[in-house]
Amino acid sequence: MGLLAENQPWNLILFMAISVILAETIAIAELYLLYSRDFSGWIKKLSRYAGIAVGAYMLGVLGYLTWTAAIPLTLMGEWRGIADVLAVGCYLLAAIPLIGIGAMELGLIARGRDEMGKLKLHATFVAVFLVLAHVAMIFGMIDPTVLGWSPSSGLDAMAGIDHGMAM
Repeated sequence: MGLLAENQPWNLILFMAISVILAETIAIAELYLLYSRDFSGWIKKLSRYAGIAVGAYMLGVLGYLTWTAAIPLTLMGEWRGIADVLAVGCYLLAAIPLIGIGAMELGLIARGRDEMGKLKLHATFVAVFLVLAHVAMIFGMIDPTVLGWSPSSGLDAMAGIDHGMAM
């Protein structure tokens, strides 16, 4: 993902480090809560505040990257092969479960669940985020030519991909 490599170290911090640190904070807090069942202590509060922060943050990141990166790259046909599409696509999809955590912490979803039900949904959101973020990192680090991209021809060199999307 050339996006993370540009403007070092700021893009890496803004688009990867902040979200991953907050998600890992939530994941570790959830492990503690799962085993301790202490839903009233400072760890629960930390998890709640991290969830609200990461949800709001990723809502902004999702909007920003969709409008400034994904849509322009698609319209101009400038993706560097399927690796770029998977890296950016999985990263953008990874924002959704984190936004879900923020919505949950704000009481917008899962209001009727008990603490264990909320913890399970929280853990599911974190797991989905971690899987998608790791897939994004893997495809973001791979040389796009390994998956068929050619610098001279862009995505069109890859068989079976239709770029005639109407928007």
